[in-house]
Amino acid sequence: MSEAEVLTRVENGLGRITLNRPKAIHALNRSMCEIMTEALLAWREDDAVLSVLIDHAGERGFCAGGDIRMIAESGAGDASEARTFFLAEYRLNHLMFEYPKPIAAIVDGIVMGGGVGISEPAGVRIATERTTYAMPETGIGLFPDVGGGWFLPRLPGQTGVWLALTGARLKAADTVALGIHTHFMTAESVERFKTDLADAPGDPKSIAGGRAADAGPAPLAAHREAIDGLFAFDTVEEIVAALEADGSEWALAQLATLRTKSPQSLKVTLRQLRTGATLNSFADNMAMEYALGGRVVRTHDFQEGVRAVIVDKDNAPKWSPARLEDVTDADLGALFAPLPDDEAWTPLASGAGSARS
Repeated sequence: MSEAEVLTRVENGLGRITLNRPKAIHALNRSMCEIMTEALLAWREDDAVLSVLIDHAGERGFCAGGDIRMIAESGAGDASEARTFFLAEYRLNHLMFEYPKPIAAIVDGIVMGGGVGISEPAGVRIATERTTYAMPETGIGLFPDVGGGWFLPRLPGQTGVWLALTGARLKAADTVALGIHTHFMTAESVERFKTDLADAPGDPKSIAGGRAADAGPAPLAAHREAIDGLFAFDTVEEIVAALEADGSEWALAQLATLRTKSPQSLKVTLRQLRTGATLNSFADNMAMEYALGGRVVRTHDFQEGVRAVIVDKDNAPKWSPARLEDVTDADLGALFAPLPDDEAWTPLASGAGSARS
């Protein structure tokens, strides 16, 4: 396999993007985002390319997220490198969201953070028996970016809020039931899907439908009513109070999970999702997340979360503020403030129409 971290090529009218950084579970860096963007821009104008397929090399997972160590090191300084990465990554996310040709993504294995950002915009999103999906950012003092403010509040009921706050991990039966992924296939069927698509790349959705199987019963279904009731509030304090009042084993387990997360991140994330639900365009959401991301990576909690989870791996972060009530509206207002026009995120020039439907 080539040493390149992303492989791009065209095969019989199918644009192929293969993530090729398996030792890091294909964690995204700036150059990877730029390679994908360059290919997508070239193929957008090429009538010979009918659709795009995104997959990964190896079997460890699709994409475990972004290059968190780099982001943390940059955030410890002026965050300029982190902002440059976010600019490239979010422009890629938006380019995919608005792409005029069909995109299929095969999320076989781990898909978290940045991996969600390059698969959710695809119109065909295929999960397998090896898929594990999560947005675990509140556990490292961050928030579910890469479009999480758009996609998560548009999941059924309050499931997106629950996923974002708790960082819960889901398998394919639940992700397909919620619409996070559009199809389930066994890993063996995925290989046949790739062959079929290479033979007839014009309609990935129909080919995926012909190869799809039943993912089985969704374990989360038993808790959907509780999620919709207990996570429907607009403050984290109210959600915590509702979980305490409910008192069921499941509710108390969610409460215990929330108490391990950064209070600042919990409040930032809930506001992000509630705001994202009101926005009229994906671009507006990405502009919000870009302004927010450049500030959050410089906070104590992100630096401490990365230390505890990724660097020292003691899993004992000391959050500050340590209590929800000490994260003020003024704190949140400063993090969410729009950037000046000359610093704000802007999308790449985009073709008309979106392939995600």
